[in-house]
Amino acid sequence: MPVSRRRFLLATVLPMLTVGVTGALAMAAGQRTAGAHPDTGPETGPGSALAASTTAGSVVQILAHPDDDLFFMNPDLSRSLLAGLPLTSLYLTAGESDGRNEAAGGEAKDPKQPSDRTGYAEARQNGIRAAYAEMVTGDRTSAWRRTAIPTAGGGQAELDVLLAKPHVHLVWLQLREARSAAGDAPDSLHALWNGRIPALAPQLSAATPADRPHTHTKDQVVEAIAGILERYKPTTVRMLDPTPGRYLDSGKYTDHQDHMYAARFAQAAAAAYAARVPVGQRPRFSVQHYLGYHNGTLPHALDPQTAETKIDYLRTYGWQDKQNYCNSPSGCGDRKVAGSPTGHNWAQSLRYARADNASWLVQGAPGRLYAFAALDGQMAVWRRGPGGVTGSGSGSGAWQGPALLPGTGIDPGATTARFPDGRVAVFATRTVFGDRPQDYRREIVYAAQSEPDGPFGAWVPLGTPNSPDEDSTSEISAPSAAVDRDGLLTVYTRDARRTLRARAQQPSGAFGDWQRLGGEDLQGDPVTATDSAGRRHLYSPTTRSVLAWIQPAPGAPLAGPFPTGLPATTVPLTATAEPAGVRLYFRRPDSGVVRTALVTAGTGAAKPSVSSITEAGGRSGYGAVAVAGRLLSGRADSGTISTTGLGGPPAWTESKMLYAGAPAATVEQDGATTTAVLGLDAELHLTTAHPTPTHPTWHRAVQPT
Repeated sequence: MPVSRRRFLLATVLPMLTVGVTGALAMAAGQRTAGAHPDTGPETGPGSALAASTTAGSVVQILAHPDDDLFFMNPDLSRSLLAGLPLTSLYLTAGESDGRNEAAGGEAKDPKQPSDRTGYAEARQNGIRAAYAEMVTGDRTSAWRRTAIPTAGGGQAELDVLLAKPHVHLVWLQLREARSAAGDAPDSLHALWNGRIPALAPQLSAATPADRPHTHTKDQVVEAIAGILERYKPTTVRMLDPTPGRYLDSGKYTDHQDHMYAARFAQAAAAAYAARVPVGQRPRFSVQHYLGYHNGTLPHALDPQTAETKIDYLRTYGWQDKQNYCNSPSGCGDRKVAGSPTGHNWAQSLRYARADNASWLVQGAPGRLYAFAALDGQMAVWRRGPGGVTGSGSGSGAWQGPALLPGTGIDPGATTARFPDGRVAVFATRTVFGDRPQDYRREIVYAAQSEPDGPFGAWVPLGTPNSPDEDSTSEISAPSAAVDRDGLLTVYTRDARRTLRARAQQPSGAFGDWQRLGGEDLQGDPVTATDSAGRRHLYSPTTRSVLAWIQPAPGAPLAGPFPTGLPATTVPLTATAEPAGVRLYFRRPDSGVVRTALVTAGTGAAKPSVSSITEAGGRSGYGAVAVAGRLLSGRADSGTISTTGLGGPPAWTESKMLYAGAPAATVEQDGATTTAVLGLDAELHLTTAHPTPTHPTWHRAVQPT
């Protein structure tokens, strides 16, 4: 076993172990990493008597091919397995490709092999079983039980159970794959979704126990996936990006067509499951979308040790050593991956295609807090009244929720805005399926309170700046919103051409047309903040830097885009206002260390000035971070939520909890900071720290009764 993997297993499987300054931070709450100050003991402020949050819940992953999870969902996958969560991966296609199980060079090269699609599908299954066994037991040869289970419409799927860890399941629907990433594929998930074919044929693997061939209609695929969700009742559902967009130069999808349409089938199935099975017979669930092939064009998001461990699992999947440990004539893994276990620059990153921003926790009327997240395809709202900082009790100061706003199709992620009178608005994208395949689209919507602390109104659709779905794949970023001094909203989004668009509310309350604000090569979600002079700032990452748009004066149109001269980031940005300007937080590529720079608006429409970059240091990780006061929070390299105080030597404190999406934080009126995350259990978890944080602990916002 390579050293990097052994180190990883120690850091993750043994959460009570304190690792030295060169290793990973231990997962135990209260333990600290390099640069730590002496332990000052547990937090004694509000909330300290509550049970500390730990990783809980269950996960179902819905994938097009074997290896999509290893390339695009790891290390989240391995962290979940090692935390002991019940986890099921559902593979829609057999991944048979051209049937040639051969390495083409790089780390391995084979002589030309004959085409054998049943054998290659079996080899890929063997590779996935080996990789999962190694991730969770350390032994790739750990045994599995393979059986057949019924699916909707009279079909079958293969179910594999890892005997040493029977909460780990693999399900194989074994449909035919497109056999082309972007080319015309008349027999494919794409063609089935769009109604080009009435049913999709199977592609069975050589030794599958689900050996009764069955073609699936579109509705049957949706029902088969929904049936798996009903069987396992997850609290977290993972899938790839259903709207990845196209490259402007070639017009090709930025991801494999099977990835895109498998995610759309998964969306439809999750909606059907949520509608059919009431809460009480199932838990609430969140959805996490992951970026696929487009990772290969972006800077590496993972630190070298985490990336190497991930790549080692891909080497296992790829059967790089060619030892016949599985005793299968088809082979013990996918030799195409053996030659290139990083793919096309994919394995060194993990990115969320949705819910990777830190603006979903907001203060409303004095003393009131609101948190938002998409659960069951609806927007969930948690509220806390004045005088409460914990989840205990039932009075107005206790956290309440979640209450689900009416309306379905809400995508993962939420952003917020506060009106001058204390009202709150929440923004999201919504997936609309429509009656016809071509009606599929994502659009921006918002809901606002009619009065401070009042109920939220109906969703207001703002549409999309994009052309029809087939041209754009409905690719838009999460919206970012700002409110002017008159209480009028402006909503910003990145469109499918990777430029910035805006739609502004008029004094009548209606919204004008989508405006073009320029920029190019925009990535991720735009972020907004207002500086101490009342000027609005907007920032968007690109592949190589960050672009800025800034008002020359309060209320003036945004000027820009301005180049900031900042180096490349891992994409997610967080912006916070400071007396001297707006401070940006982002991560360093190939490291994950948090970096920060202060942007100060220029005079009039002049270019802004940007400070030198400083680093929080001492810790790697991935994903967006949240900042409030002197507390910085984000995902550690072990996947758990981690916090540190700003302004001194880094002393990161890590919880025991894996979570979905990104943290969000706010500074309350008394100077305390409240930071929130959505756990893999689909529950809201919080930490509240004093103005000088010492040792924050996490707990559920609403305690179980």
